[in-house]
Amino acid sequence: MAVPKRKVSRMKRGNRRSHDAVAAPAYVEDKDSGELRRPHHIDLKSGRYRGRQVITVKDEA
Repeated sequence: MAVPKRKVSRMKRGNRRSHDAVAAPAYVEDKDSGELRRPHHIDLKSGRYRGRQVITVKDEA
């Protein structure tokens, strides 16, 4: 059975856990529509991605 030889210090424990924090998702403003969207994702309002029409958008009316 694996047993630690020494107690892990608060600094070592904290450095190991530093990557466990949940970061807020990043958003960017779309150049064409001005809406907020995730980077590298399709703009769902216009259906465009990197200047190209990727999906057709249904009218909400």
